[in-house]
Amino acid sequence: MDHEAPIVYDLFGITGFHLNLSNVIMLSVAAFIVFLIGFFSARNLRMKPTGMQNFFEWIIDFIKNTISSAMDWKTGERFFGLGITIFLLILVSNLLGIPFMIINHETHEVWWKSPTADPVITMTFAVMVIVLSHYYGIKIKGFKKYGKSYFEPVPFLFPLNILEEFANTLTLGMRLFGNLYAKEILLTLLASAGGASLLGAFAAGLPMIAWQAFGLFIAGIQAFIFLMLTMVYLAHKVADEH
Repeated sequence: MDHEAPIVYDLFGITGFHLNLSNVIMLSVAAFIVFLIGFFSARNLRMKPTGMQNFFEWIIDFIKNTISSAMDWKTGERFFGLGITIFLLILVSNLLGIPFMIINHETHEVWWKSPTADPVITMTFAVMVIVLSHYYGIKIKGFKKYGKSYFEPVPFLFPLNILEEFANTLTLGMRLFGNLYAKEILLTLLASAGGASLLGAFAAGLPMIAWQAFGLFIAGIQAFIFLMLTMVYLAHKVADEH
């Protein structure tokens, strides 16, 4: 089994500029689904919510509670839009690879999969979060006060504080990638085993159903963990005391 991503090399004639078509397509699909969730949830607002509105209000309360557990709501309210976007986009991205995977068996290219099963995507999300944490830290505290925090509680800890930023970025992105990649690798193995024969399909069917169900749990818990850690990192930067 040797599955690869459909990649366009040297895009626009620029040497070394590669584009993963699967990532572009799947992130676009995920963003469109998130847009549809928001659109249909807010299309017919009622005082007594039902259907999609009820579901979306539950999501809103969930995001608020998550932010409030990391920092006071007066500070964290500004991060609500970021929080709900991150949670829904990552949740939908995680779920996209669960129903099925589309593989070109001639070229062994995987077109339909969870985009968060790619380290480039998850590390991009992680870098974005860390950059935003620095931005809001400087914006709220001021550059001088924020820079001084790297030398606290004692100046010689400055290298360790810098190393912590690298570690936070790496763990935030690789944790999400590792869990989703492992899920999709096992699904691919089960699908390959099932395609060999009728007996193989029956033998692989039950484990695949069970793993698909567990995949729903993985998708939800990893979206929550990414959201929670994002808010913890932001709280760490904007709080007056560490």
